[in-house]
Amino acid sequence: MEIVNTNFLILFCILMAVVAFLYSSVGHGGASGYLALMSLFSFPISVMKPSALLLNLFVSAISFIFYFSRKEFFKPKLFYPFAITSVPAAFLGGMMPLENSTYKILLGIVLILAALRLLGFFINKENEIKPINNVLAMAIGFAIGLLSGMLGIGGGVILSPVLLLLGWATIKETAAISSLFIFVNSIAGLSGYFIGDKTFPSDSLYLVPIAVFGGFLGSYYGSGYFSNKVLKYVLASVILIASFKLII
Repeated sequence: MEIVNTNFLILFCILMAVVAFLYSSVGHGGASGYLALMSLFSFPISVMKPSALLLNLFVSAISFIFYFSRKEFFKPKLFYPFAITSVPAAFLGGMMPLENSTYKILLGIVLILAALRLLGFFINKENEIKPINNVLAMAIGFAIGLLSGMLGIGGGVILSPVLLLLGWATIKETAAISSLFIFVNSIAGLSGYFIGDKTFPSDSLYLVPIAVFGGFLGSYYGSGYFSNKVLKYVLASVILIASFKLII
């Protein structure tokens, strides 16, 4: 693969599998983690966005299958208000080109949010569940979708804290909803990206089996009762480093 320095290819692939494992364990596709790694390994900006969305598609689909199989976790009434507005917004965002400096700053901010989520912030007690406000959810969905399409993420890293902070879902419900949310937004974002006559980095296809392997294991354990705090802290540290690298 030309997009990764041969000397660091094995290390990158191992870290990417770990990222897919950890993110899928909480119902995420891992785009923010992939983007953090790509930044650390000096990927071209033009490669980062479509590659992350592609990997997101596969890993989020696997996560949703595992979480949906436990039907008590997925709540359609919590998913649809966000998705109705986020999907068209993600399509529009995918068509929007960003200056490299703007892209780096926005992505750096989102990565900090992702790291804080991994470190255990934004967790609401599960016995404080409140009814969802559909109008507010649709407005939030549009904003998340637009930003997701622009940056090349599925939006789960933003949606999860929102659901937990507002008390609209439990942790497991949040994981199930986020996984499908990420999947549909990734499709919309990629579609918008291609409409904009962008070329796709074909080397990214070689990364798919690695992400699928990590995503399968993470979803299997995460949909049960698995939690590995040490690895999550390590990943959060990597993401924070990458975010500061992007912003500074």
